Amino acid sequence: MALIEGCKHSLDIHIPAEAVAAEIEKVVEKVRAKAHIQGFRPGKAPASIIRSKFMGDIRQEALENLVPQYLEKECEKESLHVVSRPNIKDLHFHEGEAVHFKAEFEVAPEIELKDVRGLRVTYSEPVVSEQDVDERLDGIRESRAQFVNVDPRPAVDGDHCLVSLESLSGIDGEQMKQDDINIEIGGKDTFQQFTDALRDAVPGDAREAEISYPDNYAAERLAGKTVRFRITLKQIRLREMPELNDEFAKDLGDFQTIDEVREEIRKSIFREREHQAQTEAKNALVDRLVEMHEFPVPKAYVDNQIESTVENQLRSMQAQGVDVSKIKLDWSKLRESQLERATKDVKASLLLGKIASSEHLHATQEEVDSEVQRIARQNREPVAAARMKLEKDGRINNIVNRIVTEKTLNFLFEHAVKEAAPAETPAE
Repeated sequence: MALIEGCKHSLDIHIPAEAVAAEIEKVVEKVRAKAHIQGFRPGKAPASIIRSKFMGDIRQEALENLVPQYLEKECEKESLHVVSRPNIKDLHFHEGEAVHFKAEFEVAPEIELKDVRGLRVTYSEPVVSEQDVDERLDGIRESRAQFVNVDPRPAVDGDHCLVSLESLSGIDGEQMKQDDINIEIGGKDTFQQFTDALRDAVPGDAREAEISYPDNYAAERLAGKTVRFRITLKQIRLREMPELNDEFAKDLGDFQTIDEVREEIRKSIFREREHQAQTEAKNALVDRLVEMHEFPVPKAYVDNQIESTVENQLRSMQAQGVDVSKIKLDWSKLRESQLERATKDVKASLLLGKIASSEHLHATQEEVDSEVQRIARQNREPVAAARMKLEKDGRINNIVNRIVTEKTLNFLFEHAVKEAAPAETPAE
């Protein structure tokens, strides 16, 4: 009989005395074949001696064989899909008698899927303006700009000054020296003190400036400090951007005219914005999906989700050079802080899986092969080697799951009712 509470189940299981006795005999014979008993060759010692010397181990092994076997039989009979490690309690075992025990575990929840076609979601096709194209094109020009030296003259705003820096004070126990540093006078990323010091300077001049760096400054040895520098101007340069013409277009690749470049930029911006807008819409649909369905979530699933999230975070930190071995995790606090998010993620995953199953969405071999080839190209290794590594690590299943999930999200989006966002009321 199964006692049910949410995803938690409890079974009272009975193993007949004759089954227990038969299993004990099997284990006795197994031990007898290997045991070294003084005065007897292996396999020749009487069973009574084997029992008297090894009965504790024999009983333990017999139970380890019988308990999972009878638990599995009972779960199959009850059509239970166990998702957690069973907790065996109240086990009673007496020689010559039946064995009784209680097994507590979690099972996958039963989900009654509602109609997921026609869900409403806010979405509008992205719009790309001429200004958007101009700004992207200016960025490309900026990346291809060149510095041109100018004859010696007083530096003015907009000039790019090639300087050497030498710290005079503010950095404890060390002096900072840097050559060939580019400073744009009046530039948006230039400290005002540098601009004031270099304005009107000519090559060869040495000026001083005191810079107060913010606490979150990227260079740690300067963050939060006030440093006085000697600045020696070496060269004044102008930054020249290429002209927007057909020659510039040809330099960018397989283009003949600047209009072709603008059209490709327009398409690129549209694809980026479309992907972002659809991702936001799909996330909103998943949120709606979770809201629509109420069902219990196994604690085992939630704990696995939290562990996976933490492992990914630690891997990311390690990739950034953090020594994760020094990080002490308080699992109880961690679980409490991530419980709500993890529970929602698990529910979303279960629902998407249910939709994929009901709509017969699956990953084709061609799609999996294509992803393996992409990973191989990215890692610059043979496809066969990449596949072997992915199969060994079990990541082929991750690829399959990712493809199916993306297909399911596309299904939801394609069958959703898209509504434009309400127009913003202009401020009075």
